[in-house]
Amino acid sequence: MRSPELPDRDMFAKDPGGYSRSGWMRWAMLSALHGADVDPMAPPSSDDLKSPILWLTQAQAMTQAAITLTENKPPFDTMPPAMRGICDTQYCGVALMLVGFSLEVSLKAMLILRQGVAAYTEAEKKHHHHKLHELADFIPGLTEKELGTLKMLAHFVAWAGRYPDPGPKQIDKHEDIFALSEQHEICARDVFQVAARVMQHVGAVLDAHENSPQL
Repeated sequence: MRSPELPDRDMFAKDPGGYSRSGWMRWAMLSALHGADVDPMAPPSSDDLKSPILWLTQAQAMTQAAITLTENKPPFDTMPPAMRGICDTQYCGVALMLVGFSLEVSLKAMLILRQGVAAYTEAEKKHHHHKLHELADFIPGLTEKELGTLKMLAHFVAWAGRYPDPGPKQIDKHEDIFALSEQHEICARDVFQVAARVMQHVGAVLDAHENSPQL
């Protein structure tokens, strides 16, 4: 492996699965280079993988992937012309899924910072969901529209970015997205503004915990 600080797409080409899951190893190598007592070759523990650094870099990866998707408009030229508009709506749903996932990971990283690894692990089952508006309840001053936008994004994380069908027992959720969008008049700018609002709060949490042993 080249320097753990640098991307290496040659390694991705040779071993896409291994490269894409080598974040822990790279973080451990960097930690060891700075004097930490860690073995990059040893399998990580669950606590190791709750390093807020890994969660925040994961969130940044998802953010950049979402930006890349929204800035590009693929032609879908392998599909029949009549199907291309359908594909584009689903493509945009994937972008919203990634935005939502990036916020979920950021929010959970902040919870780890606020609570500490041990306390977060003890209460982890409470956080095994995609309800962004609930995960964000510690961020002060979120408006009704911002909370509504988080609720809408939660649908794309949970199902709408992955499947056309939420399942027969949750079929009403299909209409929930339209209801939330109409009620709060959510436009694309609102999505990225609430994303920025959540991401900005990471700085406040980091400042409050700059001496945390988790870092």
